[in-house]
Amino acid sequence: MLALKQNSINLEISLNRRIENYWNKRSKDFSRVRRIELNGIDANIWQNLIEQHLPQEKDLNILDVGTGAGFFAIILAKLGHKVTGIDMSSAMLLEAKKNMLQYGCRADFIKMNAQELNFDDKIFDVVISRNLTWTLPDAMQAYREWHRVLKIGGMLINFDSDCGQTTFSKKSDEADVHANINDDLLQECNDIKNNLRISTHRRPDWDIQCLDELGFNVTFDENIAPMVHQDNNCHYDSIPIFAVYAKKA
Repeated sequence: MLALKQNSINLEISLNRRIENYWNKRSKDFSRVRRIELNGIDANIWQNLIEQHLPQEKDLNILDVGTGAGFFAIILAKLGHKVTGIDMSSAMLLEAKKNMLQYGCRADFIKMNAQELNFDDKIFDVVISRNLTWTLPDAMQAYREWHRVLKIGGMLINFDSDCGQTTFSKKSDEADVHANINDDLLQECNDIKNNLRISTHRRPDWDIQCLDELGFNVTFDENIAPMVHQDNNCHYDSIPIFAVYAKKA
């Protein structure tokens, strides 16, 4: 039994390293695409959507999990909130810091595992994430941690996709998130996805059940992609994007 548990731990550590290395390699191109998005109409659409689900208080303390190149951190910091962005990729965090300076905003960026948060209980008003949970070795543990650090009445806002049955392919358009990715890196992306437990679940049904069991009051949208993907200068995958809005009871 101990040997099986240790083997499981070792596999998760290995996956975490592969995921971190993958995003380190993708960081510059990913950041370039996010800047295109930030400079277009989609950023305003995202802002309006998020504002509808934020608690009404001013000066919120917000945790942006898997901040990537800082897209949400920039949007929320511009609204005057205190934002902490975390990510496992050091290269991605460097891009987030550079982008934050470019847009004249301020946020804290910390290298941290989304599944093992180094924060006290009940300190954040909001935990927000985009395009992250499908990449996690243990998304259920991440949800437990996000629940732990949220204040009572705080909001978890998660935007993600059911990528488990998708095979990512190379794109030629410079504005696409998968533009110019080399074949080895694309294969690594698909290999990582296929080794994650969450890829075997159908979503957002799985997420809603998990969050309900943790004590959240959950509402959701099946697909917000048509709403937030309107900028002709951006080119996105055709995968639906679900939105989960979960209030900690």
